Amino acid sequence: MREVLLVTGSSGIAAATARLWGGRDCVFVVGVKEEECRTLVAGLPHAEFSVADVRDEEGVRKSVAACIERFGKIDALFNVAGISARSLGDGPLHECSREAWDTVMEVNATGTFLMCREVLRAWTRNSQRGAILNAGSVLARHPERKHFATVAYAATKGAIEAMSLSAAAFYAPAGIRINVIAPGLVRTPMSARAQSDAQLLEYLAHKQPLAQGVLEAEDIAETACFLLRKESRFITGQVITVDGGWAVSA
Repeated sequence: MREVLLVTGSSGIAAATARLWGGRDCVFVVGVKEEECRTLVAGLPHAEFSVADVRDEEGVRKSVAACIERFGKIDALFNVAGISARSLGDGPLHECSREAWDTVMEVNATGTFLMCREVLRAWTRNSQRGAILNAGSVLARHPERKHFATVAYAATKGAIEAMSLSAAAFYAPAGIRINVIAPGLVRTPMSARAQSDAQLLEYLAHKQPLAQGVLEAEDIAETACFLLRKESRFITGQVITVDGGWAVSA
């Protein structure tokens, strides 16, 4: 029987994971850009989508219900949807705007919470096992002051880590696994600023030496699929860093 993955987001790491998973199993995509979602699922044999903002409780509820109605179940959840608030004033703490803090916290942290809660409600109601993977960031534990001083964004990823580990402890006896994947800098639409900065790219060649620069979304998707599948059935409550060597490099 095919396993069903619900993934939030329709570009970057989310899209790469949907394509990799969807090669043999079922994918349900939840995103805010209808045309992007439609294009993504059109290339997959067993896929569907729902247009919803992860900040919207009712939209989240309807999306989870639609996935279960379409495929009969959810085996795994990958929360990828998120934003950078740099354009809203995220930066060093003394410069960070209230708008940036509130917006990025609502999308990244609250959005992840709402989706986890809705899927966990379905699983606990049916005494079902499952796996959740939440997208963190290397910046939550390994900050970089010169190029990546975005305190609000880092705080959201720290919140996701703490929530995930707390929940992992609670749900482990029910056979529900919850982990975090913490990428380094990945080539996605959200990292367009970094990709266009020659000085920053030169820095990343040393900061992420295994990749000699920016990681690809597919690099993260491979680890994500492993952590979401039954092959990793004994792994829970972990923060798995996939950063090309960021954390151990100057």
